[in-house]
Amino acid sequence: MKLNHLPIGARFEYEGQIYTKTGPITAAAEKGGQRMIPRHAVLRPVDGHTPPAAPSTTRQLDEARVLTAFESYHRTALRLAEGLGKAELEQARTQFLAALGD
Repeated sequence: MKLNHLPIGARFEYEGQIYTKTGPITAAAEKGGQRMIPRHAVLRPVDGHTPPAAPSTTRQLDEARVLTAFESYHRTALRLAEGLGKAELEQARTQFLAALGD
């Protein structure tokens, strides 16, 4: 386990000593003193603490919601453009929608 997997206040063992995490890369030794813990350090949890499961990195979006939101944005952009750049906005819309089809 790595230090960034532990919440502040969690206890762990590193190089034979017990520490309490006090910051993103710092910990307080049980015997006193602060120490920087390298990000690559492999730690052993104490008190039975296990790190939380890693959050899912994939996010699913509903295609209909995305298209509805985009069309709403596009209508607002056209209204605000007031004739200036409307052709470019329509071209950008067409390119955007085509890119989604790829």
